[in-house]
Amino acid sequence: MPLTWHADLAWLGDAPVADVLITADGGRFTSVTPGVPRPPDAERLRGLTLPGLANAHSHAFHRALRGRTHAGRGTFWTWREQMYAVAARLTPESYLRLARAVFAEMALAGITCVGEFHYLHHGPGGRRYDDPNEMGAALIDAAAQAGIRITLLDTCYLTASVAGDPLAGAALRFGDGTAAAWADRVGALKDGQTSRIGAAIHSVRAVPRDQMSEVVAWATGKPLHVHLSEQRAENDAARAVHGRTPTELLAGAGALGPRTTVVHATHLTDADVAALGASRTRACLCPTTERDLGDGLGPAAALAAAGSPLCTGSDSHAVIDPLEEARAVELHERLRTEDRGHFTTAALIRAATAGGHASLGWDDAGTITVGARADLVTVTLDSPRTAGIDPSGIVFAATASDVTDVVVDGVPIVRDGRHLRIDVAASLREALA
Repeated sequence: MPLTWHADLAWLGDAPVADVLITADGGRFTSVTPGVPRPPDAERLRGLTLPGLANAHSHAFHRALRGRTHAGRGTFWTWREQMYAVAARLTPESYLRLARAVFAEMALAGITCVGEFHYLHHGPGGRRYDDPNEMGAALIDAAAQAGIRITLLDTCYLTASVAGDPLAGAALRFGDGTAAAWADRVGALKDGQTSRIGAAIHSVRAVPRDQMSEVVAWATGKPLHVHLSEQRAENDAARAVHGRTPTELLAGAGALGPRTTVVHATHLTDADVAALGASRTRACLCPTTERDLGDGLGPAAALAAAGSPLCTGSDSHAVIDPLEEARAVELHERLRTEDRGHFTTAALIRAATAGGHASLGWDDAGTITVGARADLVTVTLDSPRTAGIDPSGIVFAATASDVTDVVVDGVPIVRDGRHLRIDVAASLREALA
């Protein structure tokens, strides 16, 4: 059934354009016409309408830690023990409830597609469920119920350290034993209408060097993601054991390239940046998590200048706000360099929209153009944060709370700031009780 919207302002190309008539059919845009009055049958989109926002890096179950792990002292590694405690408790049923609420929260924030970096595969002690992919299937189902698309980045996770220490405790739930066993299990997962199956190497500490190439081979033609150099300790261990940086280990396994996205990429050498850029490997920055965990400030501008396309993610969900993630890419670079003006608003919006979708294998999403997936995110220009601003600076003013309407594949999911399928706050309270 054909659908028609009229946007007061719509982000077309690299700037907002006034009075845009948008039509869609079969979940795709069929026409985009700027500078026309609103027809009586067109739904009005008040404010500035953006393409769908993509969350390129998520761990849904980490949402359980929000408000519980931020105030105390410690490091990434002490935080990780609290994360493992949550992982130890989840079942397929409770994970479905939690992920559905988290993905619905993402929809309220304007996220139309999520990349779920999924490593919580098995039952306690590493026991396989009758369906070895039951936890992954729960995540796919959760995204469908919340009304957003998902790329399930099924993660190979085999060891506890770069030196090859075995998994133990809650981490036994993550492991498949070998990359071949991982590939055999993941092979049973199939793409769906609103879901894609991709792969992930958790990190160089979790997949031994001699097993990486098997994951890379399985992921041919699919998205491949990997945590890279999030912590200095990972770099030190890689050099101590292999005499190489984590980036060099990935390069040796053939893992770099335009279908690969490295997440965080915080502590890189100049040679690492050059290798990532030359191979057109994508970089996913997660600023709200990186600052929450004290990870450090990565070289975003250097990566972009070298040739690595950028995207953003919410990672541990300390905050779910894709506008804040995009804004922080620039603001963190200002802190790192003590200089301003590294990224334009257009570049930041590209990272949060088309860049994220491409990273997740949805190359036909993230723009308001004919033939693209019909995703729309409308941001009010009448809130205390956005009233009176120049709309071209929206990313430096608005927050997730300013998102009023969200359409995914032509289907309204959020209207007037309310999710049309799920009581998000009640669902989160229930899932986290």
